[in-house]
Amino acid sequence: MIYISALDGQNTVIAETAHEDTAMLCADREWAEGDRIEIRTEPGSHLMVRMDVMLAEGEVYLPDGKMSWPVPRGEHRLAYAPGAFAGGRHIVTARKMTAEELSSVRDLARNPADLRGDTDFFPHCTANVETRNESVFAARNVIDGLRFNTYHGEWPFESWGIGARTDAWCKIDFGREIIARRMALTLRADFPHDAYWVSGCAVDSNGEEITFDLRKTGERQWIDLGDRRVCWLRLERMVKSDDPSAFPSLRSWEVYGTESET
Repeated sequence: MIYISALDGQNTVIAETAHEDTAMLCADREWAEGDRIEIRTEPGSHLMVRMDVMLAEGEVYLPDGKMSWPVPRGEHRLAYAPGAFAGGRHIVTARKMTAEELSSVRDLARNPADLRGDTDFFPHCTANVETRNESVFAARNVIDGLRFNTYHGEWPFESWGIGARTDAWCKIDFGREIIARRMALTLRADFPHDAYWVSGCAVDSNGEEITFDLRKTGERQWIDLGDRRVCWLRLERMVKSDDPSAFPSLRSWEVYGTESET
């Protein structure tokens, strides 16, 4: 069974629904400070969720069978499409993934529903720096499923910005072991405003490292991961080009693979 509830800051239920396979919630309310969505199901479940009509559906893994999702407000909304979370009627859907979906090779990093801060659902992206602490430069942006990268700032050009830090790192936590085959990095390419990285390193949850080179391009740059079993991956030791710009940034980080056969 899948349960979806919308609650306010005092834990009062605004709307709720439940369904064995596909739950669909409609909430008649203008979202207010403290409002949140809660999704509950069996621990270890994979769901396809859609948190707003303006957000794409995406896969989430719930190790504890619960997903708590504060509705983005204020400055946080700038990283989403205009009109997201606005108005007086909202929809949220959650459905079980099929066996065919779960067995497929797919982007296991993609999560349009990811949020800044701690989450109880995965994949989840974090970093040690986000430019000026602004939502449009947050780590979560690189796994939102978009690759628009010819500008910088508000949607759809949000990215992970490093604030000119040379020790910047970015990490994707999958919440369980997966088999990672290859990954694709899409750099932000608002040249000449942007610089770019010429090389970097990916560290996995086993402590192994993969070094790679990068080019000045807005296209995907693919890196083989060799079917490694990992729970997380971290980009670090990113080396900036000698461009006069101080702003290398990452637009998209995709990790293609399958569920671990345990």
